[in-house]
Amino acid sequence: MTAVIRLADLAAQGALKGKRVFIRADLNVPQDEQGRITEDTRIRASVPAIRMALDAGAAVMVTSHLGRPTEGQWRAEDSLAPVAERLSQLLAEPYTEVPLVRDWVDGVDVKPGQVVMLENCRLNKGEKKNDETLARKMAALCDVFVHDAFGTAHRAEASTYGIAQFAPVACAGPLLSAEIDAITKALAAPRRPLVAIVAGSKVSTKLSILQSLAQKVDGLVVGGGIANTFMLAAGLRIGKSLAEPDLVGEAHAVIAAMKARGAEVPIPVDVVVAKEFKSDAAATAKPADEVADDEMILDIGPQTAALLARRLHDAGTIVWNGPVGVFEFDAFSHGTEAIARAIAGSDAFSIAGGGDTLAAIAKYGIEHDIGYITTGGGAFLEVLEGKTLPAFEILSRRAAQN
Repeated sequence: MTAVIRLADLAAQGALKGKRVFIRADLNVPQDEQGRITEDTRIRASVPAIRMALDAGAAVMVTSHLGRPTEGQWRAEDSLAPVAERLSQLLAEPYTEVPLVRDWVDGVDVKPGQVVMLENCRLNKGEKKNDETLARKMAALCDVFVHDAFGTAHRAEASTYGIAQFAPVACAGPLLSAEIDAITKALAAPRRPLVAIVAGSKVSTKLSILQSLAQKVDGLVVGGGIANTFMLAAGLRIGKSLAEPDLVGEAHAVIAAMKARGAEVPIPVDVVVAKEFKSDAAATAKPADEVADDEMILDIGPQTAALLARRLHDAGTIVWNGPVGVFEFDAFSHGTEAIARAIAGSDAFSIAGGGDTLAAIAKYGIEHDIGYITTGGGAFLEVLEGKTLPAFEILSRRAAQN
């Protein structure tokens, strides 16, 4: 899908020795009210790129955004100080403490074999608007720019896009490279049949994704409130379930587009309903055509789950975005669990993304059974939508120039 220069190749060629390397990582970690990091997966995931550059003899600068700061207004709660401290612990020997540099745009003192953390990049005026002057100053700091933050790949900002335009060399770090490879394997050159699971509360938020996938996939499984709208399109009554009746026409169009290609959108044959949206609400499984006016659909039924599991078992590639029911409530989690375990047990290459999807994967302990778990929510959705991400576009263009 995308031909880019890779940090691993530069390191293997000895092209980083003595060079100044600027790494844009995604270190936007959750913190408690005291500013303590509560989950450090993103920091740990940034270590391979940093080690790769250091081991290759580079002088390394790392930056990231954190939270939603106001440009030009420094506040302690927006600082990457806790991140620098945690990174120091993770790098440990033979690397020394990772110092935090606050005002860095006009120059950074760092020597080969050292790494410094550059303060929250979104504190710089012009960052989000990809100001050219700011981007050129960032590019002047380095010999090699490394994009290793897939979570920001759908944004064209100074530290993600502008710097890649003007740095002498622009490349993909190991995290971004892995995302490119997984997305290519799943969407650009998939093993067939290709089955996509797209779930969520509203068709409107994922309509363009559904329309794009309808032109590519062999099976399109819809779940959650999205499935309810498709059930309306199929002529079924859904009681007081969450749906968007005004988008029934769009649902019809997606079904028709799939049918024209000899593919289909499977409509649930049974569902699990309740009269209240509560964790302790009484759950009742029933045929999809028997939903009462005072009931709401909160999960797919066991027959539907079994049918979908068989389809997933036979798939060559699976793309998964969203749980198919209210899996946070145990009584309505069985459909999502069945889907999750079917994906885990399939020989298909699977790629999964989105916050709720990751929560479901963690809940059922199948992390090691998914082919690739993507780290970028918004970026992953834009890829599914058929868009070319700014990060992929600029790195590909720079690779063609070198």
